[in-house]
Amino acid sequence: MAVTERIPDFGDIQSAADRLHGIANRTPLLESERLNERLGARILLKCEMFQPVGAFKIRGAWNLMSRLSKAERASGAVAFSSGNHAQAVAWAGRRLGMSITIVMPKDAPRIKIANTRALGAEIRLYDRTRDDREEIARQIVGESGAVIVPPF
Repeated sequence: MAVTERIPDFGDIQSAADRLHGIANRTPLLESERLNERLGARILLKCEMFQPVGAFKIRGAWNLMSRLSKAERASGAVAFSSGNHAQAVAWAGRRLGMSITIVMPKDAPRIKIANTRALGAEIRLYDRTRDDREEIARQIVGESGAVIVPPF
């Protein structure tokens, strides 16, 4: 699946919301009087830590991955991330029955590596001072035909 370059319209946003229904949790907006006073503005906090993997990244990962064809799903997916996106792709892949490979830096937080692995992803560690994570992902795609799920 190619990532499109066009600006999404309202129909695209509605379609994404429909795909996410029952997948992403509705998260509250909380207001902090203390922050409001300190910053001199009304501040609302969107509590995305209540998502299945503790981050908003589940929204983008699911929105892309749920639109993959059967053939694309069968080839698996690869992503590069040091944490939240990795977990979101692994979570979505598990729900969709896909094999997932995540390219993560060796110095990523151990808990992020462990959580991603626990969600069923294969982890490829790399040295961020020497290696190019996107090149590693492209090599995996070349070997397996997997789809890249970018973190943005």
